[in-house]
Amino acid sequence: MNHSLKSAFAPVVSPDTRVLVCGSLPGEASLRAGRYYANSRNQFWQLIGGAIGCDLVALDYEARLVALLAAGVGLWDSVARATRQGSLDTAIRAVEAAPLAELAATLPDLRAVAFNGGTSWRIGRRQFGPESALALVQLPSSSPAYCRVSVHEKQQAWNDLRKFLR
Repeated sequence: MNHSLKSAFAPVVSPDTRVLVCGSLPGEASLRAGRYYANSRNQFWQLIGGAIGCDLVALDYEARLVALLAAGVGLWDSVARATRQGSLDTAIRAVEAAPLAELAATLPDLRAVAFNGGTSWRIGRRQFGPESALALVQLPSSSPAYCRVSVHEKQQAWNDLRKFLR
């Protein structure tokens, strides 16, 4: 397995982004493809699509990003760089956190930062002080490895993002 340094992709945002959804760090399939959530078993596109009312799974990657931005949703990761063997968050080591608060400060309409899974939550929320006006939302992981919660329960939690998109 490869213990090399892995890096996050550039953020996908626009000036009217209202919700920034942060994963932890792209997995091996995503890194190979150069695309967010490229593992076909990851439920991300289904879950965020349900939250914005759009069947993102049926779209190609570029159309997915266009639909997210049109809905006011941006993407990034809580980890800028780290070493990791494989794709599991539990294998992430030597973490350099992404400057989430700095990005958030450039997004005038941003209302919430949502963290896809526990690792993203633990690393990302530290970037914001207790005085932050942003809602910080912990979401159940879209990863196929996280199966303690049904996809239906995950969808209900992800649908809570709707209140920030109105």
